[in-house]
Amino acid sequence: MSISPTSTNPAATATDTANPAQSKLSADYNSFLQLLTAQIKNQDPLKPMDSTQFVSQLAQLSQVEQSVQTNTNLKTIDAKLSAIGGMSDVALMGKTVSLASDRIELRDGQASTSYELAAPADKVTAIIKTEDGTELRRITGLPGRSGEKIALNWDGRDSAGLPVPDDTFRVEIDAQDTDGNAVSYDTYPSTQVEQVRFSSQGQSLVLRNGEEVPSSLIVAVSG
Repeated sequence: MSISPTSTNPAATATDTANPAQSKLSADYNSFLQLLTAQIKNQDPLKPMDSTQFVSQLAQLSQVEQSVQTNTNLKTIDAKLSAIGGMSDVALMGKTVSLASDRIELRDGQASTSYELAAPADKVTAIIKTEDGTELRRITGLPGRSGEKIALNWDGRDSAGLPVPDDTFRVEIDAQDTDGNAVSYDTYPSTQVEQVRFSSQGQSLVLRNGEEVPSSLIVAVSG
């Protein structure tokens, strides 16, 4: 388990993202200020600037100044929120988490996941495959209830009854209704968070099953 700062920390990331907009806004503010100053300095003493126009320009200057200040405050808030999010992800290291994924881990000859059907199914079969798509095992006669997560266990043996070495595999659910139409589904395996990785795109979780996902995809945490 480790924290991997592949690019920078969340606060720095938020600052870097906001800097171009902040620089442009500040440049516009400075240009406006210089233009107004020059206009006042070079006005004809016999025909001074119209007071209404002057007040209007001052109001515009104030609006630009407020925009600069608002941008700065928002940048600070965004940086703090990103840092808080990163620290909450760190707390997940070593935890067992569940997420929607087609991966299933075989450890010590046992593997488990769960599936949820979008509609009732008449026939449900789980198909275990290797990463390259080779079919290892079919588990038939599974429950076809919908609207709930149903546990699915695999004893780590292939279709010939031989034990398969521990690894990460793919699981597919072949679910059909009474008319033979396919029923959609999601599978929710459990795995462990091994690393939190920070990058210019934000932070992500590196999982034991080989996936790298944002913490927003985690649906349950235990252990």
